[in-house]
Amino acid sequence: MDKLEWQGKWNEIKGKVKQAYADLTDDDLKHEEGKDDELLGKLQQKTGKGREELVKWINSL
Repeated sequence: MDKLEWQGKWNEIKGKVKQAYADLTDDDLKHEEGKDDELLGKLQQKTGKGREELVKWINSL
């Protein structure tokens, strides 16, 4: 399983995610150090995508 590679560029990625899924809020996209799984869980609920699919998509942004 891939790891998230978003260190240092989360604000840029967050903007792209919000463009793709306008119904996501800033609270949904709040990233805290060490809480990647919590963020991915929220994104899974909102988008209906699986964890691996989300990780690959976010890493491609």
